[in-house]
Amino acid sequence: MEPENPRGEDAYADDLADALVGVQRMIRRRLRAGLTVARLRGAEVELLRLIEARPGIGVSDAAKELHLAGNSVSTLVNQLVRDGRLVRETDPADRRAARLLLTEAARTRLRDWRERRAALVRGQVERLAPADRDALRAAIPALRRLAENLHEEADRP
Repeated sequence: MEPENPRGEDAYADDLADALVGVQRMIRRRLRAGLTVARLRGAEVELLRLIEARPGIGVSDAAKELHLAGNSVSTLVNQLVRDGRLVRETDPADRRAARLLLTEAARTRLRDWRERRAALVRGQVERLAPADRDALRAAIPALRRLAENLHEEADRP
């Protein structure tokens, strides 16, 4: 028999969402601290990571994948091109379309960001009790499925 939740499922969902947002916010803040270069905003990191995973992706496909407006992604692309983080090439199959590629500077920046993020989270997780570490490890598949469900639902018309 499942224990009753006196606060209800809405409170549980709200608590889960707050916890996830709180963790993400603190990771971003801690990663910004001590930066000697201009920080990358969340949307910029998401776009760079997408292009890293799918080199040559176009602006409209990137916008769909990130669930952002095309003009928002276009603005991000223009900024990242100006900053030397992206290269925009003409698609040989369609001269009107552009393919997006990372520069070596962007690859280095993403690698540094990933290493710093992993070290930060690893350090904080190591401070937790073993039972909490085990609970977090066990929750990863469920959290990934939750993210996939949210992503799939956002893709529906």
